[in-house]
Amino acid sequence: MPRPRPVADLLADALHGKPAEKRLREGRIWLHWHGAVGPQVASHAQPVSFRDGVLTVAVASAPWMQELNFLKRTIAERLNALVGEPLVREIYLKTGKIDQPPPPEPPSPPLRELTPAERDRVATEAAAIEDPELRAAFARLMSRHLALIPRR
Repeated sequence: MPRPRPVADLLADALHGKPAEKRLREGRIWLHWHGAVGPQVASHAQPVSFRDGVLTVAVASAPWMQELNFLKRTIAERLNALVGEPLVREIYLKTGKIDQPPPPEPPSPPLRELTPAERDRVATEAAAIEDPELRAAFARLMSRHLALIPRR
């Protein structure tokens, strides 16, 4: 059995040659926005639409709009580099409401040491899997799951 493929790759294959393929490529702009502009700018400006090479960005205030007006070319170059193709030709700025990102998730609880019985259980369950790579991944997943359960 071949390795599982990322959903993005499956979508790209399924949409190859169709009009939606272009929209999928353009969607990468939203994925890379934060990386292209950094956290400070991303908290004051967000992309809202993209059409024919023009990225429309909502900006929270006039001072930020003025600042971003000077950075438009740099932002377009960074976005194009991150998405791997020259999608963004121009950036159009407009005032608008900026959605704040959700708060970060709380940190995971610390992992505890597995008991010898739990380690034996993981080894027994994983032994039934023939593929060595899949067996190791299953053992890691099961071990992590058990390590997150508090000891009674």
